[in-house]
Amino acid sequence: MQSKILFITPPFTQLNTAYPATAYLKGFLEKHEITVTHCDLSIELFTSVFRSDFLRAIFQEAIDLENYQYPEMSKRKDMYISRVDVVLAFLQKQDIKTANKILEKGFLPLGHRLSKVNTTIKWEAGEIGVIDKAKHHATLFIEEIGDFIQANVDEFFAFTKYAEQIATSASSFDQLDTFLSYQPTIIEEEMLDILVAQIEEHTPVLVCFTIPFPGNLFAALRCSQFIKQLFPDIHVAFGGGYCNTELRTLEDPRIFEFVDFISLDDGEGPLLKIVRYLEGKVDASELERTFVLENEEVVYKNKIPNTIYHHKNLPAPDYSGLPFEKYVSFLDVVNPMHRMWTDARWNKLTISHGCYWKQCSFCDVTLDYIGNYQNTTAEDLVDKIEKITKDTGITGFHFVDEAAPPKILRALSKALIDRNVKITWWTNIRFEKTFDFELCEVMAKSGCIAVTGGLEVASDRLLAKMKKGVDIAQVTRVTNNFSKNNIMVHAYLMYGFPTQTEQETIDSLEVVRQLFERNCIQSAFWHQFTTTIHSPIGQNPEAFGIEITGPVFEGFAQNDLYHVDPQGATHPKYTKGLNVALHNYLNNAGFEEKLQNWFDFPVLPTSHSKGLIESFLA
Repeated sequence: MQSKILFITPPFTQLNTAYPATAYLKGFLEKHEITVTHCDLSIELFTSVFRSDFLRAIFQEAIDLENYQYPEMSKRKDMYISRVDVVLAFLQKQDIKTANKILEKGFLPLGHRLSKVNTTIKWEAGEIGVIDKAKHHATLFIEEIGDFIQANVDEFFAFTKYAEQIATSASSFDQLDTFLSYQPTIIEEEMLDILVAQIEEHTPVLVCFTIPFPGNLFAALRCSQFIKQLFPDIHVAFGGGYCNTELRTLEDPRIFEFVDFISLDDGEGPLLKIVRYLEGKVDASELERTFVLENEEVVYKNKIPNTIYHHKNLPAPDYSGLPFEKYVSFLDVVNPMHRMWTDARWNKLTISHGCYWKQCSFCDVTLDYIGNYQNTTAEDLVDKIEKITKDTGITGFHFVDEAAPPKILRALSKALIDRNVKITWWTNIRFEKTFDFELCEVMAKSGCIAVTGGLEVASDRLLAKMKKGVDIAQVTRVTNNFSKNNIMVHAYLMYGFPTQTEQETIDSLEVVRQLFERNCIQSAFWHQFTTTIHSPIGQNPEAFGIEITGPVFEGFAQNDLYHVDPQGATHPKYTKGLNVALHNYLNNAGFEEKLQNWFDFPVLPTSHSKGLIESFLA
């Protein structure tokens, strides 16, 4: 049967597991008797680039372009070319025989990353430790090649994004338009060859690109530009997280040289209407949440009321047809929680649509993906889990909620136990008091191995100001409940929140130090605060003591805002010290160091007592 729709996930998303958007839409549309195929162009391109024949072409391309960065790699190019197929296959299968081969002295070239490998890492005993060590060395080897490609052949190349720098805060389409007028790079040519093969095999009438992040936009545009040139009868649609957050006020018609439809928010309703429109069954006035071009102007078509497909009524994501044998497991950071983003295979599934809290002042609470909260039942979730496990052969699940509700997590955990469904899972939560020891115990018994959640500024004044709904004492007790049940905890940390003082930044670091020292958290990551246009802060900056200074909207994307914070500290200067301290804490080191020692400028002493976290646990 001829395919009606070809879904594409453009480079680059996660390389260890499939991004779920196309699987969700495939499951939905096939229930409506629309034939769907999907291609993870991200993993297809990666595995096409990292092979010996293509790597030989990469080294030649660098010579042709007269680019000579990383000359030591060029001298050893034969070694890189002869090893890359073995290394890639190992990162896909991770067998002990190849692990031992990779660790043999002289097998891998000691390039600019491998020559500095951390030799103090304590690997587990036995085969697991050998495989992990080999995986780490293999990852560094692949990253060296990635560095060479970016420096000499394609400045946009990166492992989990492509050309992100020209899509981030792109208030104007000018720069994207300029780069699209250039000849494709050797990497892009390979991507387009894979795309053509997919189109010729499946003969779609509509090609849909899911664009979750800024680092997927340019690749999607390059592909759609090529489709319009080579296959002018094929229609092209864009959707996904980037469109939902950044293109809501789109005015510039130039993007419609490459695309016919840009849909917002959940894709089920808009896509079904687009298909029926292309079939001639409805006219353009019936389209929902979709930008089109009419009379050379961008027009937003949104028939009211929208056709709503409730979360509880959606079928399971359909991952069939994706090449699970091609995904790779990277091990660049040894921290066990950080590994979960780059290592092992995970089926991605949403427990609940949106966020049940939806009050945080820094969050996009005005948008559908946060503000439109919809739930389902535990039985429905376990049915979907069983189907997905059967389809993929993978028993690891990452529940990708904005904040998984404790009530449904309790019901889900009990249903998994009662039905004897054996899976391993992790999810994102709020550190709210409902997560008592007993609930964490039930979650662990059902297969939960980790949770992530926002500690953010680790300051009670600022947590209240951002309407987080938690305080440090509560976070301490909740994270301790998880840790006591051997559930790893990763905390999202934030600095630079409006009006945050130097004292509060240093006090936050002290809270983080004590939480690590008491083993309440095992992993964390610092983000510098950014104002977004869809957040309460972005929409009412005066109430938070800041002034918005740009960027000027020029008809294309609108999301991240620049701001001035006259009351707060000079936040960027803290970045390096906060990260150095955190790196030590992640490795269970540096707890006795004075906070001053992490910074190369004078900082205030903490105002917290050394026993703050201990007192909350007592």
